[in-house]
Amino acid sequence: MGIWACIGVISPFPFYYFLWNYPQTWVDLCGRGRDPCKFMAMVSHLLKLLQFISLFSVSTLSWPPPLYFWPLFIAGQFLNFRVYQLLGESGTYYGVRFGKHIPWVTGFPFGVIKDPQYVGSIMSLIACLAWVPFFYILLWILGYIFMIKVESHEDPTTRAKLLLS
Repeated sequence: MGIWACIGVISPFPFYYFLWNYPQTWVDLCGRGRDPCKFMAMVSHLLKLLQFISLFSVSTLSWPPPLYFWPLFIAGQFLNFRVYQLLGESGTYYGVRFGKHIPWVTGFPFGVIKDPQYVGSIMSLIACLAWVPFFYILLWILGYIFMIKVESHEDPTTRAKLLLS
């Protein structure tokens, strides 16, 4: 199960890399009248489910969780929720790359924490170390670090042009 769990854990990152670097191809694949952000969100949720199934397949669940679990997990999920609340679906799912105008957000956690959604996700993953072998958590975190690096270089000349319906 180990190799399949590894593949499942890293599966979203090639997808995100492709969308970030070739947004027009994604917009074209989505076709007229289809929101590329909404379609990306649907695919991303399926890939996230695959990641969770992969982690579950190598986990050893026990109760109660260690004391560090709740503060780390709750803080991490709060950051994720707050980012989504402030950016919405289009801001979270590469709207700017797909040619949408996304207003600049400065509310907390932006301006305080660099890459707050990734930081929140990493905190939530670290909270699960009591149940999931370190290697799989590390692999997932390395995927996030890779995407932080990829997304830190936004080339406006490669932004997509939205197809109008």
